[in-house]
Order: sequence, then C-alpha cells, then structure tokens
Amino acid sequence: MKLHIPNSAFLGNIDCFIRNFDNSDPASLEITANQKWIAVHPLVLVMTAALAARVGAKNVVCREFEAKSKHYLQRMGLFEWIGAAADRGLVEHEPAGRFIPIQRIRSSSELERFITEMIPLLHLEPPHSQTIVYIVSELARNVLEHAESEHGAFLSAQYYKKSNSIRIGIADTGIGIRRAITRSHAAADDLAAIRLALTPGITGTTTREGGTAQNAGAGLFFTKSIASVNRDFLVVYSGSGFYKLLKKAEDRKNPYLLREDPFKDRHSALDAVPAWPGTVVGIDITLDRTGEFDALLDAIRMTYGRAVRDRRSARYRKPRFT
Repeated sequence: MKLHIPNSAFLGNIDCFIRNFDNSDPASLEITANQKWIAVHPLVLVMTAALAARVGAKNVVCREFEAKSKHYLQRMGLFEWIGAAADRGLVEHEPAGRFIPIQRIRSSSELERFITEMIPLLHLEPPHSQTIVYIVSELARNVLEHAESEHGAFLSAQYYKKSNSIRIGIADTGIGIRRAITRSHAAADDLAAIRLALTPGITGTTTREGGTAQNAGAGLFFTKSIASVNRDFLVVYSGSGFYKLLKKAEDRKNPYLLREDPFKDRHSALDAVPAWPGTVVGIDITLDRTGEFDALLDAIRMTYGRAVRDRRSARYRKPRFT
C-alpha cells in the first residue's frame, strides 16, 4: 500500500487524499509526504497509524520528512507508529486543552482514559460537553463491538482556537461496515452499507427495526445529527464507499430538523474509491454552535422513533404470498 500525506487535507478537501490512496500490496506500506509544509486533519494521522499497525513496523517504508511542520506529526505521535526518525531536540508542549495524540483503543478502560483526556479539549461546561463525549464513546464502541479489528481503534483529536472547533478522527482495519451490516440487512455495495449504517434503527446485530437493547443502531445516526445541527463536516469511509455530510445554511426556524435518510441531507458520495480495509470516521464540531444537549437529544429521539415506526409499517404493508 502507498499513502501520501499532502500539504493540506481536512474534511472539506479530503476526497483527493483518499483517491490517491494505493491499496495494492496489502502486506506493506510506503509513506511519503509533502516536503514543504503539512497541515492535516487528525483523521489523516489515525488512518496512517492504523495501516502501519496492520502491516507491522518492519513492513513500513517511510521517506524522511523534511517539512518544517514535521514536528507536528511527531508531537501527535505519528512517528512512533510509522517508525520515522524522531527529532530528539523537539520541545514537547503540554497537550491538555489543545490536542490528543494518536491513541489506540482496545478496551473500555482505554476508551475511558481517552475521554478523560478529551474533556479539557472541549472548552465547554459539563452539560454541553456531553454531546461530544457521547459521539466519541459511540464511535469507539462500534469498533470494539462490531469491527473485529485485531489492532483496535485509532483515535486523535485537536482543538482549533481560531474557529473554536474540535476535529476528531477514528480509524480501524477491521471487517468494515458492509460485512457487519449485511449480517442482518442487504446492501448491494459499500456505499449502500454506509447509507444503512447512518440510518436510525439499523444495526448488523439484528433484522429487527430499532435494534436491540444492547445495540439500537443509533451511534452513527447520532453522530451525523450532531454534525448536521452544527452545520459541520462528517466523513464515513469504508471499503470502496465514501460519504461526506456537507455544511449547510443555518435554519433559524427549524435548527433541530433531522433527516432519517442520510442521502437526503446535503452530501457528497463516492462508490469507487480505493477500498479501505475497515472503517474511517472523521467529524468537525464548531463548539460555539453546540446547542442544548437535551433539545438535541429530544430531536434525535423523535426522528429515530419515527423512522423505526415507518419501516415497521412499510414491512407489514408488503404483500405476502402463500
């Protein structure tokens, strides 16, 4: 495999980075990078680390980084995963309230530690921070429970003071959304599987609308809902399917209007990108637009319940032949 870290790759323009991913020769990984400057979303970092862990350090070939901003990659923990030569003279700044370097999550206790470190990053009062804590918990829990990823989930986050926003990336190299979802629901391809995974009440653990008490099929829908209400980006990439929720205009009359079908939101979708061996999710959250948690939760519950009821009714209306 080959992965090139460009000078700029954030969720708004990450499509080019993904299209340039070379997934041939899955037993090795060659990493190159822009030699002048690098400014990338945490998602790029966790994707790179996840692939490096998958092939093993001895099978990673990494050209020397020359960009001045290479210190950022080192401080975020990427060099440790890819085996790049570290600058021993680097003065490491305190990460609290600014960023969380790449971390691998393989257990509930490791997830709890990540969330503990993330809370100061939010710069929010506890009631408002619940929204984002829930998102990270759900995304990581999905990996632990469904991805069957030998190497766990890779997470990283960074706070941007100028825009008062947090950017979060999570990646795994497990079985991917399609294999997980088609245990209980039909999906013609990876993009169709992503669409189902973002739909409320759909989970690969059961064919029952609304899921089970343990898994209600709400995690990715909740995450999409947060991004939609806050008018931010969300990216889901699995196999050869790619979905990106795009920013939208502010709706003052219906700020908590949510759509059950992710394809009815303003979005872009690709169904023939280089196949990713697992699942990748990236989200941007503008903190000063984070609304009341209770009001958002009420809107999500209402939309979720309506979607489940509508699908149940549609199923029972289908003609039955005996």
